[in-house]
Amino acid sequence: MKPIATLFIFLISSLGMAQDDNTLGNPLAAISLENPDLVAIDTKDQIFISNSSGDIYLYAKEGEQLNLFSPSRQGKLDQLEAAWTVNIFSFSADLQQYRILDRFLNPLAEQGFLGTEVNLAKAATLGNNNVVWVWDESDLSLKKVDFLRNIVTESQPLNLILDSSDLSISEIREFKNRLFVNVPKSGVYIFDNQANLMGKLNLSGVSKLCYYQEHLLWIQDNELKAMDLGTQSISTLAKVAEPKARYIQIGQEILSIVTSEKVYVYQIPDWLKAIE
Repeated sequence: MKPIATLFIFLISSLGMAQDDNTLGNPLAAISLENPDLVAIDTKDQIFISNSSGDIYLYAKEGEQLNLFSPSRQGKLDQLEAAWTVNIFSFSADLQQYRILDRFLNPLAEQGFLGTEVNLAKAATLGNNNVVWVWDESDLSLKKVDFLRNIVTESQPLNLILDSSDLSISEIREFKNRLFVNVPKSGVYIFDNQANLMGKLNLSGVSKLCYYQEHLLWIQDNELKAMDLGTQSISTLAKVAEPKARYIQIGQEILSIVTSEKVYVYQIPDWLKAIE
């Protein structure tokens, strides 16, 4: 029995050491920007960064600035998305407005919620089939807006179906026809494309939602964490070298680590590509 026990302890130690050995390597770029806020990466691994005034900068993965969009009405963004095939989406709760741009930061559409049943949008995200999902804090409802017709097509009162008395929703994101609603003090709730509740991820304290190969990734205490969306098992993948790292965003072949002063760009390491 002793050889078997020794082998078991060795395997456990080896797994722990392998995890400790995981690093992101050297960054491809360290992008310095005054008051960097939100980061999104498109399907061509271009990097979009907003500042606290709502300007959106476009960078190549090597750190070269390619373009800048500065709106006429300045306002902090609460959502910035670039993972869609064609469009860039931004939303500002301060301005009660969302905007759709092309990949060169040319505005395609700019819309508020006047005339709809949305009275106080606090979070919004782009969905499939000309849809914008909106968290309306005025009546505590999740709403599905057809932005071409500017009408609400679905409305789900979350205060009646969620197991949380605190509905401080920080972010909503669509991923593979599922809508993820982040309530940092309670968990991440999952809805189908008709706003029906499917389940909950028992996970608190996630600042920004980031998905990779059926996993949710986040940074906690300068460690890269992952939750399997199927089993809900949580693992620690690696230490993050940057002090005070806030969150991670991921593209096709690169990822970014966001701090209060810089955005660090890395090649996705092989050990992360192999995550199961």
